[in-house]
Amino acid sequence: MRSLGLRARISVSFALLGLVLSVGISLSAWLVVRTTLMTERTTSAVAEATVNAQATDRQLALGRVSLPVILDGLPGQDSSAVLVRHGRVWASSNPHITPDHLPEDLVTAASRGDAGTTTYHEPALGLKVLAAAEPMSHGDVLVELFPLDPLHATVRRLGWTLSGAAVLTTLAAALLGRLASDRALRPLTAVTDAARSIAGGRLDARLRPTGDPDLDPLAASFNDTAQHLEHRVIADARFAADVGHELRTPLTTMLNSVEVIRHRAGTMPPEVAETVELLAGDLDRFRRLVVDLLEVSRHDAGESLHLEPVDLPDLVRRAADRTAGRVVTTVAPDAVGTRMEVDKRRLERVVVNLVANADTHGGGCTGVHVARDGGAVTVTVDDAGPGIAQALRDQVFDRFSRGRSTPTPGLGLGLAIVQRHVAAHAGEVTIGTSPAGGARFVLRLPPGGPGPPAVGRVALGPPDAG
Repeated sequence: MRSLGLRARISVSFALLGLVLSVGISLSAWLVVRTTLMTERTTSAVAEATVNAQATDRQLALGRVSLPVILDGLPGQDSSAVLVRHGRVWASSNPHITPDHLPEDLVTAASRGDAGTTTYHEPALGLKVLAAAEPMSHGDVLVELFPLDPLHATVRRLGWTLSGAAVLTTLAAALLGRLASDRALRPLTAVTDAARSIAGGRLDARLRPTGDPDLDPLAASFNDTAQHLEHRVIADARFAADVGHELRTPLTTMLNSVEVIRHRAGTMPPEVAETVELLAGDLDRFRRLVVDLLEVSRHDAGESLHLEPVDLPDLVRRAADRTAGRVVTTVAPDAVGTRMEVDKRRLERVVVNLVANADTHGGGCTGVHVARDGGAVTVTVDDAGPGIAQALRDQVFDRFSRGRSTPTPGLGLGLAIVQRHVAAHAGEVTIGTSPAGGARFVLRLPPGGPGPPAVGRVALGPPDAG
């Protein structure tokens, strides 16, 4: 199981912290409110029972009205029942509540002159009640029952409200964690972008200092490393270019000499003529290798594009058909006459390398198709080979890499040149499978062309960092 990324871990940590805090605060608030409400309810119940007990005691002392009439006339009752024991006689304001329903210990204590309260579930009322007992004269007792269900309903609503608030607080904390992680990891994103740019061939990519004393040393160290790497790559590229140029002169002389000898092959013994043909083939492969090395070294040395308006379908048709030695190109009607600002030499080289790769490594080029995709132009090259395995498709554009499982001639520079030239035009080249099962290379050039060179500076952090 893959572990969570750093951004996700920060968000989860904030969410857990928010959950713990919100649950703790909500639980504390719920307990405080519940206790306060219960205390207030008990206090008000005792006060009301005391007032009713005094009023009843006075009325009994006067002896003018009966006990049931006294109970009916008690003022401000918010209780469920009032029960009074006068001598040995009990009277109740609620016919469903009898003395048998009352807590015996509470009545006994009140008979001794000790007021008290208790809570219990009253079956006759079907709810939980608060019983408040008050002593009266001559050992008489008044017990008043107050329903607690409204209070419990209020406490339950408060609990649900606080639970919802805890959930919202947790979600808000997770969102805050996401925002905080995005801001905290922005320098890492900038480093990643700059490193990706360098890996993609933009050796001038640098991190822009922001004035943050913690981040600027990282930017300086990264920029120093990138600058040393750029100087090293450029020096190596120039060395390779110099070597290539030095090799071209004697190579041209040898090619011309061999060509002169081949013209006289008819006067030579068969074994000598065969040797000359082998030498000519090796020299031609050597020539292509030198040309490829020079092409790669030009790219590494940062040679700029020479843009000019070009009829792209026509350029592809001429390069592809000439390389294949036959007509292999078709152009979609909506792509005919499409003109783009491109480097003509490099785009021709891209098409030549793709078609040559199909002929040499893919069993022959089966077709080249030019089409429009919105404003972009796509060039599709299919071959008759077995295709390229999915696991090898990311490797075939590396230098000196061969994406086929069968051994083939060449050093693996052709597709590396394709990828670099296409990237220089802000395009992309991908690998798929043709309808016949062979490899399919799809070149896509954006409508705006390569555009101006990027300024190779990536901000390490937010502008207000530090």
